[in-house]
Amino acid sequence: MSADFKQLSRNTHSVEKTTNFMIYNYSQCLAIIQKEIEKLATEKRDPQELYAPVSYIMQLGGKRIRPVMVLYAHNLFNDSIEEALPVAMAIEVFHNFTLVHDDIMDNAPIRRNQQTVHEKWNNNVAILSGDAMQIIAYQYLCKVNPSVLKPMIDIFNTTALEICEGQQYDMNFASRKDVTLPEYIRMIELKTSVLVAASLKMGALCGGASEKDAQNLYEFGRNLGLAFQIQDDYLDVYADQEVFGKTVGGDIAENKKTYLLIKAIELAEGEDKNILDRAIRNQIADLDIKIEMVRGVYDNLGIASIAKKAIEDYSNRAFCFLDAVNVDESRKAMLKAMAVELMKREK
Repeated sequence: MSADFKQLSRNTHSVEKTTNFMIYNYSQCLAIIQKEIEKLATEKRDPQELYAPVSYIMQLGGKRIRPVMVLYAHNLFNDSIEEALPVAMAIEVFHNFTLVHDDIMDNAPIRRNQQTVHEKWNNNVAILSGDAMQIIAYQYLCKVNPSVLKPMIDIFNTTALEICEGQQYDMNFASRKDVTLPEYIRMIELKTSVLVAASLKMGALCGGASEKDAQNLYEFGRNLGLAFQIQDDYLDVYADQEVFGKTVGGDIAENKKTYLLIKAIELAEGEDKNILDRAIRNQIADLDIKIEMVRGVYDNLGIASIAKKAIEDYSNRAFCFLDAVNVDESRKAMLKAMAVELMKREK
């Protein structure tokens, strides 16, 4: 758990009880989710070669942002947040399934400072265990109240397909030099934002929200997710490396299409344009020099300020949708606090 989320847990240590309802905080929701994850991870199933990787990836940790948001959204309308636990688990298992397959496609050796599933076992095991996780996610989803099962499955199916579309766009962008900002925003919306948005909408509907309130929460999550991803792009270039926990400039070294790079390509002229062209064509052999030169172009063009403005705009838009949700403001406090902490993070 990051320092920001530890602070959030300390600041809201216990369930707040008011005259009419109870508000569950981050640490309370996380404990409920962790208990269910532990139950899944320690369940004895054969063959072990199929299920051991499932247990492994599910226990690698993480902030569990999406399942906590499911419970928060449910708690806006309903005190019995454990009714939303099947939705929260479906979302978290599905999210981790996508990570297993993404790591194979990216040939990534490390996930959360541990070996990725395909590195610890092999590609075939990782593919099959990932497939099993997708099915397990649907098994959880089918445990919801039958009265909301159809809308849950409809939202989940739409979101799952959108995530696949986003991943394909991201793969397409790797070989393109003409990616536009609208295309990039659409890609990160599909790859990242829609799962955050679906978590909130599904939690809300499971809790008895109106379609209007549920959709406002969806838009809150969608815009928050966009701000979150652009912030990731910004931090990769401008974070304090000691706080960031990994090498700053990794996206530049890999020529990864980010908000910053695409905006710089759009604005660059003269020598700045020449540097970016050389960097993208891998004509700057020393990676440290490459990172320094591209960051210099960003500085010349004011890209940091432009990215910060985009983050602020999407964040403000998100909070407008949250404000429009028709429940008591005190009920929104934990969700709002979590969103604020997400946007203040430094890693």
